[in-house]
Amino acid sequence: MALTTALVTGASSGIGYEISKLLAEQGHDLVLVARREDRLKQLAGYLEKEFDISARVIAVDLTDLEEIDRLYITLEQENIPVDILVNNAGVGNWGPFTANSSQKEMEMIQLNVMALTYLTKLFATDMVKRGLGKILNIASISGFTPGPYMAVYNASKAYVLSFSEALHAELKGSGVSVTVSCPGPAASEFHQQAGTTGALFLKLMPMMNATQVARASLSAMNKRKILVVPGTFNWLISVAPRVTPRKIMLFILKILMRPRGRQR
Repeated sequence: MALTTALVTGASSGIGYEISKLLAEQGHDLVLVARREDRLKQLAGYLEKEFDISARVIAVDLTDLEEIDRLYITLEQENIPVDILVNNAGVGNWGPFTANSSQKEMEMIQLNVMALTYLTKLFATDMVKRGLGKILNIASISGFTPGPYMAVYNASKAYVLSFSEALHAELKGSGVSVTVSCPGPAASEFHQQAGTTGALFLKLMPMMNATQVARASLSAMNKRKILVVPGTFNWLISVAPRVTPRKIMLFILKILMRPRGRQR
């Protein structure tokens, strides 16, 4: 049985935008989800014309679980089964935890953790009943280490990594696979929104483009791999915590991630 329809969250820009294009190129019909409906409609029109696929646009605020219910019910009523789920939507926030906006931190948890978990719960349940499906969760190399000055973000991505690996093992033999992609910094709107454009760690790390990340992530998903870390340098960073004493690692990370002008 072919997997035909893919749902992509955060499809209006960055990695989600590129993943949507690649899925359309592979012949999948799409459900494009994000807040910015105008951008989604532009993308849908382009993909339908370029690749002769169907692209359904649904504008949703994924920080609201009732909105996720609306999304699920809409697809159910329109008889659109989701064969591939790409949980790409996510946000970050850089700065001292005690100084950052509480609202932004809570919204980050709602989007990066709760929305991803709830979407996976809804659609994975249906996939298991049909005995076929693929799930791709976009985490980050940040999920491998604590992140001073991005404490909540790194913790949220550690959750995505652990959750995805556990679910992959749990669903083995069901016909449903879960793949987690942990990219490093990628050229996208994420860093403008998170406020990290001037960060020292970004200047020292190689920047992949969103297309490279999308290709590596989809390739791993299509092979039903459990984990992919796009880029050799990023892979080395992901294994560093296994050989570096935690105290030393945290000291280095605090220096690399400290906002300018802060001495402690």
